[in-house]
Amino acid sequence: MAPSAAASSTLLVLLALLLSPAVAAAAAPQSRHRLGASLQVASLNASGPPTTFFEVDRPIRPPRGSAGPCSTLLLSATFGATYGRPPVTASYAPPACLGAGGTLALAVLEWAADCRGRQFDRIFGVWLSGAELLRSCTAEPRPNGILWSVSRDVTRYAALLVEPGEVAVYLGNLIDKTYTGVYHANLTLHLYFHAEPQQQQQSDLIVPISRSLPLNDGQWFAIQNSTDVQSKKLAIPSNTYRAVLEVFVSFHSDDEFWYTNPPNDYIQANNLSNVPGNGAFREVVVRVDGEVVGAVWPFTVIYTGGVNPLLWRPITGIGSFNLPTYDIDITPFLGKLLDGKEHDFGFGVTNALDVWYIDANLHLWLDHKSEKTTGSLLSYDASGLDLNVNSDFTGLDGQFVTSASRHVSATGWVKSSFGEVTTTFYQRFSYENSNVFRKNGTVQIVNQTIDAKSGIFAKDASAVLLSEEFHEVFPLYLYTGTSDQAGDEYSLDSLVKFGINEKKTSGGKLGFLYSSLRNAQSAQGTMRVKKNLVVGGLGKTHQVYKYVGTDGCYFRDVSSKNYTVLFDRSDDSCSKGAYRGASAKLNDQPARRKLLANKL
Repeated sequence: MAPSAAASSTLLVLLALLLSPAVAAAAAPQSRHRLGASLQVASLNASGPPTTFFEVDRPIRPPRGSAGPCSTLLLSATFGATYGRPPVTASYAPPACLGAGGTLALAVLEWAADCRGRQFDRIFGVWLSGAELLRSCTAEPRPNGILWSVSRDVTRYAALLVEPGEVAVYLGNLIDKTYTGVYHANLTLHLYFHAEPQQQQQSDLIVPISRSLPLNDGQWFAIQNSTDVQSKKLAIPSNTYRAVLEVFVSFHSDDEFWYTNPPNDYIQANNLSNVPGNGAFREVVVRVDGEVVGAVWPFTVIYTGGVNPLLWRPITGIGSFNLPTYDIDITPFLGKLLDGKEHDFGFGVTNALDVWYIDANLHLWLDHKSEKTTGSLLSYDASGLDLNVNSDFTGLDGQFVTSASRHVSATGWVKSSFGEVTTTFYQRFSYENSNVFRKNGTVQIVNQTIDAKSGIFAKDASAVLLSEEFHEVFPLYLYTGTSDQAGDEYSLDSLVKFGINEKKTSGGKLGFLYSSLRNAQSAQGTMRVKKNLVVGGLGKTHQVYKYVGTDGCYFRDVSSKNYTVLFDRSDDSCSKGAYRGASAKLNDQPARRKLLANKL
């Protein structure tokens, strides 16, 4: 994943092949996960039409009665030998339709790309005036070519879209005799407008917390170890009355599969110097002036070359084309930030190995009726991380059980022309991971659950203005096993089951809103690997996506095998019968039942 990660993956494979048979077998459970980033099917057949890859997600639809789209091509570029070079940039001028009257109803950023040949999966980012709008992974091409597109709702960036700026895209790609794939991409902005003026809910100002151009990399910060803290100093306007940090996170190289990493004592006991360690827990910690204001316990995105590349063709892994972002409301801390001075916004990763890419956008709401707001922090609790690891292993086999929890909460008031509003923000996290090695370390089984709850409550003297709660559960089951190893050739069996279960409720001035999402993906396959190339194999994937909310419903049940879609059923009518039948089918799989028993 990404050029630096791909190089690391290749190095791990070569080291494993050079080791003695016993040590090579032990290294296999770790290095094999990272093979996916560098493996391509060894096929010379370039005939036939290109394959369209896709990530299953809820379609972005404009509000009823809105006008549009007004579409503008922002950038068209080719990404060949681009690793370690400056991002591709283009001047941004607000589309004329933004100044033609009407209220923005929806803004959609669309990335459409194609590639032919052989190539790694690559991470890339899109920034506007330093604020990241999209974090994504490329699809891995075929000799006959591939197509894919990603659409992201960027309505929340309305304050950026109305100002001139610069678009920057970094996609670090490498070209050589083996890896020939060049990515061709178009970046387009689609705008829709309400027929009648409506009150805007988006922030008034967005301040990027990222690295500034010029540079020969993405504008994200690179976190390279557990003590590395990257930060940026900035001052916020004195009339701010609300502030939310939107954090972008992706993990690569030695930490691409952090949830599979054994503790360091296992690595040291077995002399596995080429195997990443530091255990199977990671969290992103966000600090302002050194104080913890929130955390991110990230969803386990598997990129398009991860575990077994054949699993993600043409259905890609959840979140791989449109990586999730994470919001942290820092309004309670405004009393400390409204002094006109610069404050330090920093990011670190607990137990991190090289490398994590992190940046953020600070969304600010401004009081246009006053020059200065005031505030104070009333209460604050960030008592720290509770992390426990129990190890039980003999030689290369054993089990490692990791559990963790964290609680962060803060309450503060801000006085503006809207009155005095008291805001409380909280986060509660829990984590369980069982990591098992069997058969002399050639089989690894991971069972993991991340449970994250957060809430925002804002009230004035007379009423509750906002009451919002968000609950996410990320279940993961991963089985990998190597066999028939002979020199530089071996077989790999894999089974991956993971998903996102989330519920969101909100009330207050905007009325009651509710949504529920169950997004479950099951993928299994086998592949024969020789000299870092997949010379044969099988991959099949089944996914069920079910969304129900006050804003509508969406359901999709889709399955694929070896680049071919076997069936694809979707519905947006909120029909309970369709949901129930597909969910029962997925739940009927034996391996699925095991995962359900593990808190899915």
